[in-house]
Amino acid sequence: MAHADKVRWNEKYQDSKIPNEPISLVVEYATTSKGKQALDIACGMGRHSRYLSNNGFHVDALDISSVAISQLKDLPYITPQEVDFDTYTLKDNSYDLIVCTYYLERTLFPQMIAALKAGGILIFETFLYDEENERAPSNPDFILQKGELESAFEPSCKLLKLTPWWDKDYQGYKTLKISMVAQKY
Repeated sequence: MAHADKVRWNEKYQDSKIPNEPISLVVEYATTSKGKQALDIACGMGRHSRYLSNNGFHVDALDISSVAISQLKDLPYITPQEVDFDTYTLKDNSYDLIVCTYYLERTLFPQMIAALKAGGILIFETFLYDEENERAPSNPDFILQKGELESAFEPSCKLLKLTPWWDKDYQGYKTLKISMVAQKY
């Protein structure tokens, strides 16, 4: 496991307040899924896993943080698993819905497509590079470039939504984000 990542995320989940409410993109589009088998990638403390399970989904909740995963144990319809996405492989043709928010690991893009069943829905939201960003991830590996999502997903998926939008964080800094909903052909 990427030990430094695990330590960093364990500390973050122990020491800070993490949002409990799902993002609006998940609330708006989760119901477009025809089936009820879901995957929450880098689930953190489980805000999306909890929302999905409360709406009839069976959720595989994956994260590197043992602190985060421990919060999801013994919850109905959620199967939490501590994983390192550097070595973990998503199960092919297993999910009707995949949620991935504010976690960017480009090597997972082909795995996400393969893990979706035909007609499955992918909900994805993260930071997008723009010169006017006042605050964004400091590591360029953690921020999308314009056109990346289209290149990665459009050949295998119909893009139902692809919207860049400006947001302000809790300290008032302006940051460009992007929301995508894709359906596998």
